Amino acid sequence: MANKFATILACNFSVLNLLPAIAYTTDEPFVKIQSTQFTLDGYPFLFNGFNSYWLMHMAAGPELDRNKVANVLSEAAANGLTVCRTWAFSDGGNRALQSSPGVYNEHVFQSVLTRINSITQMAYRDDPTIMAWELINEPRCASDPSGRTLHAWVQEMAAYTKSIDEKHLLEVGMEGFYGNSIPEKQRYNPPGYNKVGTDYIRTNLIKEIDFATIHAYPDLWLPSQSEESQNEFVLQWIKSHLNAARKILQKPLIFTEFGKSRKDPGFTEANRDIYLETIYDTIYNLARSSNGCLAGGLIWQIFAEGMDLYSDGYEIVLTQASSTLNIIIKQAHAMLELANTVN
Repeated sequence: MANKFATILACNFSVLNLLPAIAYTTDEPFVKIQSTQFTLDGYPFLFNGFNSYWLMHMAAGPELDRNKVANVLSEAAANGLTVCRTWAFSDGGNRALQSSPGVYNEHVFQSVLTRINSITQMAYRDDPTIMAWELINEPRCASDPSGRTLHAWVQEMAAYTKSIDEKHLLEVGMEGFYGNSIPEKQRYNPPGYNKVGTDYIRTNLIKEIDFATIHAYPDLWLPSQSEESQNEFVLQWIKSHLNAARKILQKPLIFTEFGKSRKDPGFTEANRDIYLETIYDTIYNLARSSNGCLAGGLIWQIFAEGMDLYSDGYEIVLTQASSTLNIIIKQAHAMLELANTVN
């Protein structure tokens, strides 16, 4: 979600995992890229997925919390969701991975590329259930609106990551704000977001970056506009970035964060369902017309039961939202079927 971090930290990995979480060996296929399309074992890979940033934090807790991790992953897989995006870092506070600068908690350690998984005895860099690494969530650098500072950091970290792990895909984690490299595209940015220190096109062109991402929170970015205007913005946002992915970046695109907050004025679950249907229909139609360049979407976010203290308004508990779950399942099946028809 927007504005989780304002600083740039070299250890801030997120990870996209493939579901179901079953025992894999190093002989299993990795997700790869062919032209502007994801592939798995030589076949097009399209998907519907979700965010659950809290998995590592809960997994480091008592059994009751660890059960929430197992429950969400099993429920998601059972309902056709095949990609989960989660944090592989946490800095400071309770159950932190990095308790202080350079000091790490091995009990929480989940994201070092060379670490050996104590259950599977497999290094993370060799694990095909990991689809991709994300360098940093929603990077911005207000001290350098040009985007050059962030670009240099991504360039350095991407090359370093690939020097350790060449098997997995890598992406930046950007929201999608256009910068100075193609000024005419800045008209697609929400008002006030032209100088947040990112250059979406230039940075995603770095050779070690395998695919691009976008987020969208029109309720936060365009708070004074009508819901209709906010929805129209999102549709243009997706189309603009897909066009850039195909014609300029020549890399696949994932819509990695979107949702509707119950904290928004006039929120109803029915309105959320309508919004999600609109987003999912757009993802499906553009995935079909782009031959899979837009590969899927990851809703923000899925919770387990009993996590009210973590609420940000966007959470969905699958067992408590039957109508929303039906929409999510429908999209999962549609994307799976579409993967069988693209070239």
